[in-house]
Amino acid sequence: MDSILVRGNGALSGAIPIAGAKNACLTLMPATLLSEEPLTLTNAPRLSDIATMTQLLGSLGAEVASLQDGQVLTMSSHKITNHTADYDIVRKMRASILVLGPMLARDGHAIVSLPGGCAIGARPVDLHLQALEAMGAQLDLRDGYIHAKAPGGRLRGAAVSFPFVSVGATENALMAATLAKGTTVLNNAAREPEIVDLAQCLRKMGAQIDGEGTSTITIQGVDRLNGATHPVVTDRIELGTYMLVPAIVGGEIECIGGRMSLVGAFAEKLDAAGVSVTETERGLRVKRNGDRVRAVNVVTEPFPGFPTDLQAQMMALLCTAQGTSVLEERIFENRFMHAPELIRMGAKIEVHGGTATVTGVERLKGARVMATDLRASVSLILAALAAEGETVVSRVYHLDRGYERVEEKLRACGAQIERISA
Repeated sequence: MDSILVRGNGALSGAIPIAGAKNACLTLMPATLLSEEPLTLTNAPRLSDIATMTQLLGSLGAEVASLQDGQVLTMSSHKITNHTADYDIVRKMRASILVLGPMLARDGHAIVSLPGGCAIGARPVDLHLQALEAMGAQLDLRDGYIHAKAPGGRLRGAAVSFPFVSVGATENALMAATLAKGTTVLNNAAREPEIVDLAQCLRKMGAQIDGEGTSTITIQGVDRLNGATHPVVTDRIELGTYMLVPAIVGGEIECIGGRMSLVGAFAEKLDAAGVSVTETERGLRVKRNGDRVRAVNVVTEPFPGFPTDLQAQMMALLCTAQGTSVLEERIFENRFMHAPELIRMGAKIEVHGGTATVTGVERLKGARVMATDLRASVSLILAALAAEGETVVSRVYHLDRGYERVEEKLRACGAQIERISA
């Protein structure tokens, strides 16, 4: 099992290209199941999760080809030959649940295993199921699988009100509604850029959608969708992660392809901490003002609030801030598993339920640490860049699910980082 070795060596400077969004691409790929015609995605990230979704779509009868070193995906679902998404594939990745809505909408039936992914809380799929039930689906959960049918072979439009914001449930319902008979209104819908990206792609395929990016999305179902070509939106989580590099070690990094509109709330917290973020022709330039950042308080919220997927990385930064910071996690339970690993590196962190109190220290120290999930893994690498001595991060298969070529991108800015193969 691979590990990452990092030697802290001070300030880093350079340019880092930001990949297409993992979470957007994993949502766009199942959209191919809605049409008999080809769907092509450009600016695709090269990640293990993308390979897993490729495997899942292939098992359902879709043809997926990876071109231009994996940055272009061409998909064709002329016919869905298998309507069962098997546990052996689905267990690897939570986004696998997103094949349920498209298959049900197109062919009127689907069997999908309950999904897996990072161990950061229960993250139930009940909101996905409630939305589909509102659209007429008949659901039966047995033996770890969701058995779904649409009476008469087609879903019907409905008013769906989510009791709380769910990105995945919004995505599943949005795709299913494109082929439903009549009008569907999604109330309290997620507003994330990935939702907007999906709606834009579906509209290119012929869907009739209004209101994406707001809390109310209206979809007028159509009889069929066509093919399309669509660029995957920039990954705002990878963007935020690399914006933290000069914040935690000093120097100056230009994040190529970054946009302020993707990271507004996050950039505001960096500004409060003493980190400047400026727009350039190519992206965003980030630089720390002073030797150490200031402590800030963080509360994770649905977009446009502070992203839960940047909480672990922000904690790594605040470990060396001047003063005491409080981080409150409101999206997922059990998402402070990186805290004990940061403490191994000399951080001062106290966790009580969904709140973590971080008292900054002048310097972290290298240690052997273990990644517990995707975002935790990269938070440990950020901490290691600022630590004295060597840090070895194990179980980095989590990292490969969401960050492409981390070592290469950081080495280009002067970092001493390498992968150690077991």
